[in-house]
Amino acid sequence: MNPAYIFPNQYIDKAQKLAKLNQKNTVVWLTGLSGSGKSTIAKSLEQQLFADNFLSAVLDGDNLRTGLCNNLSFSETDRAENVRRTAEAAKILLENGFIVVVALISPLAHMRQQAKDIIGAENFLEIFIDTPLNVCIERDVKGLYKKAQNNQIANFTAISQHYEAPTAPFLTIHTQNQTPQETAYFLYQKILPFVKI
Repeated sequence: MNPAYIFPNQYIDKAQKLAKLNQKNTVVWLTGLSGSGKSTIAKSLEQQLFADNFLSAVLDGDNLRTGLCNNLSFSETDRAENVRRTAEAAKILLENGFIVVVALISPLAHMRQQAKDIIGAENFLEIFIDTPLNVCIERDVKGLYKKAQNNQIANFTAISQHYEAPTAPFLTIHTQNQTPQETAYFLYQKILPFVKI
């Protein structure tokens, strides 16, 4: 065996990994209210990417809150740290050639800008899942909005904490008149030029 493979003196670079994977790497950052459909769309998008032989990873806010970010509250300061950690994790995956789908409320513009700065503007696609609050409340199977309205949950986005809608996202998606699968396929078609060689 070639000794260089036993004791390599450098990591495999991103270009080599992308050539091996036959894809471009990018971060697809889904932002929107709780219940807007971010996680469902992310799952469907991942399925579509997988079916077409793209290597992707999903970073979902709910899952991150049980591990990487389990010590954070929902205060504005901790939400900013939650977004920062997620962006750093996305960057690591990005540098390893992955297409990264992030599903995270990321409620304030400065938080999303920091994520974009960490990841790099050239690899960051901000997708606004624009679902009206009343639709999100109707979809709320966990009853979180009701608890927030009854002051049982503090710092809940759109109830006791502000959400700043993106002013110039890569794409705005309205979900109330289409299925999650239709939405994900529409999104897939839009991001395809950024992931396909």
